[in-house]
Amino acid sequence: VQLQASGGGEVETGDSLRLSCVASGRTFSSYAVGWFRQAPGKEREFVAAMRRSGGSTYYADSVKGRFTISRDDAKNTVSLQMNSLKPEDTAVYYCAADRTIILSTIRWASSFGSWGQGTQVTVSS
Repeated sequence: VQLQASGGGEVETGDSLRLSCVASGRTFSSYAVGWFRQAPGKEREFVAAMRRSGGSTYYADSVKGRFTISRDDAKNTVSLQMNSLKPEDTAVYYCAADRTIILSTIRWASSFGSWGQGTQVTVSS
C-alpha cells in the first residue's frame, strides 16, 4: 500500500491540527495503521496506532488525552487529531501501515512496512 500524508503546518501552543493519510489499494481495512514522528536529532518515535476500524487504539504517554487516531476505511484514510499542541510536539509526522502486526509490537516502527512521506508540524511557544 502507498501512503500520502498531509495536514501539517505551523501553529502556536494550545492550537489544534488534523493530519490525514490517504492509502492506495483495496484492502486497506485489513491493515493496521499508525503515526510516528521524528524531531531533529532524535529517533523516530511512536505516536498512535490502531488495527481494524472500531478496534483498540494505542497512544504514546506523551500524547495520550490530546491526540486521537481514527480511520475511515471507505475513504482509505487514517487521521490524527492533535489538540493542545505543545512545542515538544514539533516534528515530522509519518503515517504507516502494515497487514501483519503482532499486537505486542504495534509501537515499533520496524513493525510497519509501508510509510508515507512525512508532514512537518511546528508548534511555537
